[in-house]
Order: sequence, then structure tokens, then C-alpha cells
Amino acid sequence: MSDTPEPSGPQPAQEPTLDEQIAAYQREFRDLDPQVEKVVSALGRLNRRMNVAYGRQVADLGISNAEWEVLKTLVLAGAPYRLGPGELAKRLGLTPAAMTHRIDRMAGEGLVTRDRDETNRVRVIVELTDEGRSKWLEAMRMATDFEEKLLQDLTVEERAGLGDMLIRLLRRVERTQPDAGGRLTDLD
Repeated sequence: MSDTPEPSGPQPAQEPTLDEQIAAYQREFRDLDPQVEKVVSALGRLNRRMNVAYGRQVADLGISNAEWEVLKTLVLAGAPYRLGPGELAKRLGLTPAAMTHRIDRMAGEGLVTRDRDETNRVRVIVELTDEGRSKWLEAMRMATDFEEKLLQDLTVEERAGLGDMLIRLLRRVERTQPDAGGRLTDLD
């Protein structure tokens, strides 16, 4: 008899290994190329797990993934880190209503300000605050540490080669699915 107590309650379902998944797919769909499926399934799983890891990091900072996306978009716009809500929505692939909801929440948290444009009183400007920039910088520090650990076993040449290959795949998807940069539905 074991001294280890049995876990109580339902346990999360174990995800099949990639080999198990590919074998099941091949059983049901004989035309499957296992090498292609291994690559795309590994990329999908890696993306999902990285998103979970990044989500945990920003949660530790008291912000959501959705808020992180807005902070990142404002930083990418360059100093003075300002955009209109419509431009933010377009860049993030969101509806104006979802963007308004997100901006309201972030303004309440002190991450952004929302003011009327002095040159056009009808236009609203969303601007990154010092607090928002501080959260962005800390999230970047955390992400950089995570990413370095993720790639630690790859040589400089392997990293460069992998980066080049992934960019080629990304460009193919962007050419064949030009509208795939946005979202099919809002996440808020």
C-alpha cells in the first residue's frame, strides 16, 4: 500500500502526445502527412503554452493580456505613445465597441488617458501614462527572461535558422490569408 494519498476530485484530462495525436489523425484521415502535422501541431501547442506563460506574467503585474496588447500597440506607435481609439481598434483587430470597453477599463486603472484632441475637439486621443509604460517595461523584462530560457538550448545559428523558417511560414500565411491579422470575434 502506498503512503501517497490518492488525488480527490476530477483530474484534468491528459493531452495526448504529438505522436499519439498524429497516429489518431492518420487512423481517421489516411492522406495526412505526418511531418507536416508534427510541425503545425507543435507550433500550435507552443503558441498556446507561450500565451499562457505570457498571460501569467502580465497577471502578476495586475494587467490582462488584452490590456498588454493596448500598451504594446501604443509603444509601437512611438513617442508620445498616442493613438485614436479607432486606430487602436484597427491595429488590434477589434470592434470600436470592444476597444471603448478596453480603454474605459485601462483609463480607470491609470494605464492610459483619454482626452479630446486640442486641434480637433471631436477626436479623442488615447495616450500611454507613466504607469502604463512602467507595466509595459516590466512585462518586457519578464518576457525577455522567459524567451531566453525557452531558446537556451539553441545555438546562435539554430536561432537564426529557426527565425528565418518561421518568417517564411508567416509570410506565406499573410499572403494567402491577408485578413488573418485581426480577430474573428472580440475577446472582451
